[in-house]
Amino acid sequence: MSGTEIHGREVVVVENLHKVQRAACEIARECSRDEFSVKIIVVTKTHTVDSINPLLAAGHRVFGESRVQEARAKWPVLRHRYPDIRLHMIGPLQINKVRMAVSFFDVIETVDRPRLAALLAKEMQWQTRWPDCLIQVNTGDEPQKTGVRLKDADTFIKKCIFEWNLPIRGLMCIPPLNEEPAFHFALLREIALRHSLQTLSMGMSKDFPLAIRLGATHVRVGAAILGDRDRR
Repeated sequence: MSGTEIHGREVVVVENLHKVQRAACEIARECSRDEFSVKIIVVTKTHTVDSINPLLAAGHRVFGESRVQEARAKWPVLRHRYPDIRLHMIGPLQINKVRMAVSFFDVIETVDRPRLAALLAKEMQWQTRWPDCLIQVNTGDEPQKTGVRLKDADTFIKKCIFEWNLPIRGLMCIPPLNEEPAFHFALLREIALRHSLQTLSMGMSKDFPLAIRLGATHVRVGAAILGDRDRR
């Protein structure tokens, strides 16, 4: 790829970021919310440091990764240059990656089962580091998907807060691919209201405007900013 092509891609990526930022601000205003109340988590899974650099240079600081090892290989050099980066773990968290996740991420969005919650609590105490946590709710009750099932969600949320003393800030969901996402966003919002949780991470590249209208405080946007990712 030539230098001109690289520069052209950098420009497009930053333009895409600004487009998503403007859309988020406009929708928030329409909903009588603070126009800067929605945080955009740029999903950088499988994208390279070179792809991320233009976004950092443009001032963006909130990013999401799905794999602990990939994040640890990619982000230390960037964090050295930009200490105010906030990195979200947005993929399924394996038990054997808990120690690394607690030491590395600022937000863990995928707390979804008792064993994981208990280990996170133990590890946070040991490291004296408490990254914010979100509980992932499987709003579609899909057997192949991670996330606490709907019938268990209320009990699990209470246990995470009162038994394991995790710093639970809110909820996250990924609606089923072939269903109307509005139902799932509204359902997540209702669960959050029952437990007085303020953070809602919901909505991705194709449906983030709808998610904001239904209360999202964080949207996870990858393809609409960085383009399609490499499948690995």
